[in-house]
Amino acid sequence: IDSSHTELLRIGSLDVDKGGTTIEQVYEAMSSVTFAPFSIYPEYLKGGGGHHSGDNEDQQKVPSSDVTLIVSVVDTYEDGDSYSSYEIFLNNLFSAMQAVNGGSCMDDHDTDPHVSMARGVKFKSAYHQEQYMYSANLEVAVWQAMYPKGTPIGSKGYASFPPGSRGNKQYVGYGNLYFFFDRANITKAFRPYRDLTDDEAAYATLYTSSDVSSYYANTNEIGFDYSGSGDGGGGNWEHNPYSWKATMAMHDMTDGWDLPPNCEQEGETFFGIPLSRKSDSSLQVSTSFQEQFNFEHIIDRNYTYIKSFGTNHGWLVGEQIGNGAGSIVDKDTAHIPIFYIGTTNPNMGGISLSNLIKVGKRIEFGTLYIKPAFVFIDDNGHIKLQFEMDPNSALAYLYDNLCKELGIAWNYDTPYNKEGVYTNCAMHASGDRAKYGCGPDGTGVGGFCPQMTVAYSARFQSEEHAAAYLDQCNNYVDYWRSLYPSGVAVGTNQFCPSGGCLGLFLNRYDLYNVFKPDLGGSWVEYGGGSLQPTFSPAPTWKGGCDEPHNFHLDKCFRKRMKPKASAVVWDSLGAVGQFSIFLIAFMAVTLSISIFLARARKRRRKGESYIDFMFRDAKRKSKKRKKRRLKGNKDLEESMLGDEKSRSRRSSRSKSRSRSKSKAREREREHVRESARDGKIPRHDEDEETSNRKDKRSKEEKSVSGRSHRSSKSRSMSRSRRSSSRHKSQDARSSSRSHVEGDATSPRSVKPSRKDDDENLSPRTRLV
Repeated sequence: IDSSHTELLRIGSLDVDKGGTTIEQVYEAMSSVTFAPFSIYPEYLKGGGGHHSGDNEDQQKVPSSDVTLIVSVVDTYEDGDSYSSYEIFLNNLFSAMQAVNGGSCMDDHDTDPHVSMARGVKFKSAYHQEQYMYSANLEVAVWQAMYPKGTPIGSKGYASFPPGSRGNKQYVGYGNLYFFFDRANITKAFRPYRDLTDDEAAYATLYTSSDVSSYYANTNEIGFDYSGSGDGGGGNWEHNPYSWKATMAMHDMTDGWDLPPNCEQEGETFFGIPLSRKSDSSLQVSTSFQEQFNFEHIIDRNYTYIKSFGTNHGWLVGEQIGNGAGSIVDKDTAHIPIFYIGTTNPNMGGISLSNLIKVGKRIEFGTLYIKPAFVFIDDNGHIKLQFEMDPNSALAYLYDNLCKELGIAWNYDTPYNKEGVYTNCAMHASGDRAKYGCGPDGTGVGGFCPQMTVAYSARFQSEEHAAAYLDQCNNYVDYWRSLYPSGVAVGTNQFCPSGGCLGLFLNRYDLYNVFKPDLGGSWVEYGGGSLQPTFSPAPTWKGGCDEPHNFHLDKCFRKRMKPKASAVVWDSLGAVGQFSIFLIAFMAVTLSISIFLARARKRRRKGESYIDFMFRDAKRKSKKRKKRRLKGNKDLEESMLGDEKSRSRRSSRSKSRSRSKSKAREREREHVRESARDGKIPRHDEDEETSNRKDKRSKEEKSVSGRSHRSSKSRSMSRSRRSSSRHKSQDARSSSRSHVEGDATSPRSVKPSRKDDDENLSPRTRLV
């Protein structure tokens, strides 16, 4: 984050037992002090400071320096005052701090106002440094032209103090003073007792509310002396990338990198093993990635042995509020770096983040076991925890594969991976192997050396204190070694439960992606209190995420690699939900198979296989479906209001049929009467046979009339019923006449017996 600021008074430690001053004491002192808005005037930009690191073993050295902007507080005088507002404020501030019993760690004078821009910077050459200093100071000259009397610092925005707190945001305004808990955290703002004057307000909003291009156009030279600011005068040196060595991977992280050939930008991306745990700090929050090691046992929280640190960073495994050294309250950043990738800007020789993850997903490695060896202080004064380097371990095998696929081309060795993407900014050679690493099992010429940095540039009370500290730490390391004699695969129940995972770090603060061993998958792990990596040190091209040059930016990568909705839903079910769906699907499949086998056992033919039956059964079902589609209700398909012509045709047909049938019936009746007169058929059987014939004819008429239209059917049936009723009445009359005549004239008028009657009946009559 942007932590630029200028100090006015250094409070130092907040630990009262170590001579510090508490936050409450600072707030109480500031509540009794009033001040007017202060104006800041830019002076010049300078280099220098820091230390020097050798680029090779010769006397030529590439300087590593800091970049600092020097500013001053403008002396303004209120009405009738003999001293400036700033002088009055400093006098009142020291008096107030003394009144609240401020600690001895506080400075007894004000700090020279300055803004630290960068630390440990390395330029490509003396010429590049000179050109940078000139262009930067030319910008300062423009600022001096814009603000000849200085300007109050501030903005029209809103902010919460401390940052990230859940309190309501407040208006920032101009001319405020702030209490910095450390350089990264502001906890409280103090407002001036008056508003800005018209001139002060005009200068304060000049850059944002008006066109300042004329100031840039009219400023062509630097009107102040910035000599001695590390502009390169008197020196002639140049970085030699071909003097790069594999051992440079074990790097002083407070200093700039010595970049290999064809790499134009430094970067902090690396593969490593996360070891951090949840921090107690409310300002910075971290996640627990392991529960096997508690590094608090090798930390001097009481500052019994350590006096201070050479940087603003204290203990890298997490710093507490109110620490004795006054270091930045940071989250736990414990990790073991394995392979430094460098920048993720392809235009500067690096590899994009998306391509890096693709390669990482293909790298095969076993479960990563680690075993602590000892705590030591390196040549740069950093406290480190060394882990055992076994060239035959899964960790060594991983390092070998990373070198083969992502190492730089060096000494006629070139990398290769299936994605075909490479980088020129890795700090490891493609031909490097774990057996060339540090330790008794290595040759010491390679870059493989598993270490964890505990603190940067620790300053001890004395050499005896340093020896006592190391002795205490290594006693506890011996306990870890006895606890894990074969090493341990770190993890937690929520993070990498099986242990031994590999992490991709954007920097030492932010773990971005995690890879499981044995190609078990990967996931994005990004959390904690730091901001999301939407700001890249790489130049941003126009066109947003549609521009290929911006694909490597994290924001664009997230947009392009957005997971499918189905994958998100599936993952949201969790293990229980996924198992339930799998179980239901399995039960449905087994039930379908059981039903099919039961049908096949009952219905398949002799010698027919199950597959043949399945195809035959499917075809039979398809034919049934087709028949069901073709079959329909014809009565519903016919029109209820037909044509008059069709009705007349149908009615004429029905009339003609009824006439022909009635004539046929008359002929049959005449034939029956004649047969009765001749005595061939008994008269009582005539009625039965006639009724049978009538029933048969009525059934035939119904079947014929059922094929015609409903209306025609009803009319024809009514006519046939009327005609049949007339015929019945005629038959009844004729039958009665024949009976009367028979009784009077025939000698066989006596009714025959039942037995004789049955013998004379025809088989058909007997059946009836």
